[in-house]
Amino acid sequence: MIARLREQARRLKAEVLALYLAMRDPRTPWLARWIAALVVGYAVSPVDLIPDFVPLLGYLDDLVLLPLGIWLVLRLIPDDVMADCRRRAAETEIDPNIKRISVAVIIMLWIVAVLLLVSAVM
Repeated sequence: MIARLREQARRLKAEVLALYLAMRDPRTPWLARWIAALVVGYAVSPVDLIPDFVPLLGYLDDLVLLPLGIWLVLRLIPDDVMADCRRRAAETEIDPNIKRISVAVIIMLWIVAVLLLVSAVM
């Protein structure tokens, strides 16, 4: 069972990378780009809607929201574009520095969103 979960996690990681590549592809419709940006951002974000330490519900958002977001984006992206992006994702090695930079950007976006929300409430 552990091996199966690891394989699914590996495929999910590859699919998120392919979505990132599709998001940047000019053949991808603008609505799909926006939704893909949200899905990819949520996938790499260290901040969850429901914190992981909450029993059972903590992983529910990862198990439900992320696959639903991927499913929606896949419905909006043309099949030939997605096939090309999956092929490129399989050939791509991610630089660890890019991971750190993307996490830092996501954290800054969450901070800005919280500050905007607080300023709107006050």
